[in-house]
Amino acid sequence: MLRRTTMGLTPDSFQSIRFSTPGRILSADRLMLLAADIGAAGAHGGMPDVSFEWARRTRRLKEELDMYLEIQTFLPCPDLGEGPRPDPAGFEHAVKVAKEAGATSLRVVCLLGRRYELMTSLADWKDAVAGFHRQIAAAVPIVERHRMPLGIENHKDWRVEQQLALLEQYSSEYLGVCLDTGNNLAVLDDPIETVEKLAPWTFNVHFKDMAMEECESGFLLSEVPLGEGMLDMPRITETIRRARPDVRFSLEMIVRDPLLVPCLTDRFWASFDDVNGIHLARALSRIRTSRRGAPLPRITGLDPDQRLALEHELVDRSIKYAAEHLGLG
Repeated sequence: MLRRTTMGLTPDSFQSIRFSTPGRILSADRLMLLAADIGAAGAHGGMPDVSFEWARRTRRLKEELDMYLEIQTFLPCPDLGEGPRPDPAGFEHAVKVAKEAGATSLRVVCLLGRRYELMTSLADWKDAVAGFHRQIAAAVPIVERHRMPLGIENHKDWRVEQQLALLEQYSSEYLGVCLDTGNNLAVLDDPIETVEKLAPWTFNVHFKDMAMEECESGFLLSEVPLGEGMLDMPRITETIRRARPDVRFSLEMIVRDPLLVPCLTDRFWASFDDVNGIHLARALSRIRTSRRGAPLPRITGLDPDQRLALEHELVDRSIKYAAEHLGLG
């Protein structure tokens, strides 16, 4: 298929494929082939194989398809790796393999989940933050040594001011942000303020539009096709371009049932000490002033073929909007 957009894809744009792969990691090489099929320009994918043989094959494919490549990996755990996280030597090996594959940046997350679901107290969060700092402190000298930009995603964990403080503390030209344009809605941050503050630190982008619906315990949150949600996508695009002209936009059109953000429950507030009623009022106001006529996307009741067809449809609508309205054609 002919190139239709300068955007690439993240694995979550095709969750039905990602969830059927071992470890639920959609490899960057396979993602590049999916991107080529729909006319996208690159991939922001995983690296389940950390061999140099895989890296050389992936680089050849990248060059044949004339695509950009960004790699998702895990922060190191000092001393011994924990779960999917490697030890520092394993992380350094992954950096070398990603570089050999032709990746221009890496993406990691600190919390492997959502803060308001995993944390039951402020002490839990503070303990987790101490661990994050140990991991980041181990990673920074490695990416500096190999000159590989490392973007920490705003992953429904850090609020924007906390993430800014983190970046300023380390002050490394190789430590920045994987900027997700919608995630901070879940921690009651303003989406435009989030983009404006994180854009100067951005190495890679998870590009998405969002829609919300009120419910008894808070609100439901969903990714929707670009231009069909509540986010000001032209302003977001221009803000990122102005701050980081060379950054790539990787579409993350996740098709799933809506996420519950239970911001009217005690559990949600348990790990926050920097959120108050003003943030809640502003979040609820955003929902009420940006009601969407169409229902939020859902996958319950769809068989695998129907789910994949819906993913293709919503990705296609996003590509058309990006080309026609955002200068990403």
